[in-house]
Amino acid sequence: MIENNIITGFSKLSKDEKLELLASRLGLSPEAMNSLRSFWHSDAEVQKTLDEFSENTITNYFFPYGVAPNVVINGKVYMVPMVIEESSVIAAASNGAKYWASKGGFHSEVLSTVKIGQVHFIWKGNFEELQSHFPKMRKLLLDRTAAITANMERRGGGVLAMELLDKTDALDHYYQLSVKFDTRDSMGANFINSCLEEYAAGLREYVNESGWFEGEPLQVIMSILSNYTPECTVKTWVECDVKDFGDIDSSMSGEEFARKFEKAVQIATVDVYRAATHNKGIFNGIDAVALATGNDFRAIEACGHAWAARNGKYSSLTEVSIENGRFHYSLTLPIALGTVGGLTSLHPMAKFSLEMLGNPQAPELMQIASAVGLANNFGALRSLTTKGIQIGHMKMHLLNILNTYGADDREKVLAVEYFRDHKVSYNSVAAFLASLRNGQVIN
Repeated sequence: MIENNIITGFSKLSKDEKLELLASRLGLSPEAMNSLRSFWHSDAEVQKTLDEFSENTITNYFFPYGVAPNVVINGKVYMVPMVIEESSVIAAASNGAKYWASKGGFHSEVLSTVKIGQVHFIWKGNFEELQSHFPKMRKLLLDRTAAITANMERRGGGVLAMELLDKTDALDHYYQLSVKFDTRDSMGANFINSCLEEYAAGLREYVNESGWFEGEPLQVIMSILSNYTPECTVKTWVECDVKDFGDIDSSMSGEEFARKFEKAVQIATVDVYRAATHNKGIFNGIDAVALATGNDFRAIEACGHAWAARNGKYSSLTEVSIENGRFHYSLTLPIALGTVGGLTSLHPMAKFSLEMLGNPQAPELMQIASAVGLANNFGALRSLTTKGIQIGHMKMHLLNILNTYGADDREKVLAVEYFRDHKVSYNSVAAFLASLRNGQVIN
């Protein structure tokens, strides 16, 4: 019976008790239990902090923490922390950053930092009548959150605008209270949602209890920020003379490379299958910076992909132009990042990451993340349009393959040397190790 297998009270157990329960249910060996415990932090206080970030925690899950050096943005050099498990991402970011550092680096500007929250409600009354009351209602709603917004306003942020939106063309009797916020260096999710819930309660009270409106009561469906932030955008670009690409690949001229690169971007603009992979390469870099700095990479991705489809078709996030012998490649996207609050100050590695970056404010971090995203994307397209992406990727993946086959340190050293001049694949690595272990001479 399913009922007999349902666990109750799991969240109330200690971490050790959770592990013991899992062991009894799943038949985990003592070795497996020891392995799980081996990932606990040696500092009990740090581990306690990590445990409290989420629920039902039993251990930590490690990702590599790397650094991309030589990231030049608006003339300033950064050492950028990146957290990611995919081979070749940090190498691509590092190579791309170093390549463009000799050509003026990345240029970046933050276009806006506005975020949006919404109260979604259903009402069968007269919307024009509701609108006529809105100036008075708006003041009452803002007064209702004065205590919540005071600190943010002292930092230069707060509520920027509030309006009622008629959405009945999409859904019967559906309206919105749409609110724009400036949350300064905070991502601001908790701040925005706290304000919205107060606005929802105030809106409901004003309409349902004032006696000014007749008919069925207003029903609030939900109050929540939007992770789509089209007014929180950053533009980052690189540029150089086409002739400067002359050394990028021995098989083609700078002009040929630039035109082939341009065509690759155009393909990502018109073909959704290519666009998804093209944009994923951008988020390889952006997500890695977001993770390293304790930001919400899932919200960032959701926003970016919505932006990529803003014209009705999912398309490339980057644009390229070649005019008068000048190559210009840019990335424009909304990206809401925070440098205060949440994990940014609580997670020891997130805090260290921000210190490594010089404790940037949120707009500067937006520029850093987008520059790394563009570096990764340029590196991927450079490989795709020249030697192909698998040569470099599989060489970076070599150690993972060797670990899969249980290679020891001596075998790894020999394999790395051998595959400098040989194509890497699972089969070729397996054959190499088999020959090595059989005592055969490998040339």
